[in-house]
Amino acid sequence: MATRTVRLDQDAESTLQALRERTGLSISEVLKRGIEAYAASTRDEVSLTPYEIFRRLDLGQGGYALSEGRHAKAAIASAIRKKHQR
Repeated sequence: MATRTVRLDQDAESTLQALRERTGLSISEVLKRGIEAYAASTRDEVSLTPYEIFRRLDLGQGGYALSEGRHAKAAIASAIRKKHQR
């Protein structure tokens, strides 16, 4: 069993004291239960990878593509000409 030193601001200290008085638990037990509750709440949060986020985006057919891959060079040249028309 490890011993930890933790600095608490006045608000956290007051909350800890109120929890101790309300529950009758020791400081260690209140902190352990708090850590367990936080761990349980973070388990429910899904950590998405960039690929999963991209898959959920609705970009429509072809996404942001200007043309098919086999015509990419011509599409880029056309887009540049169109952008710089005066």
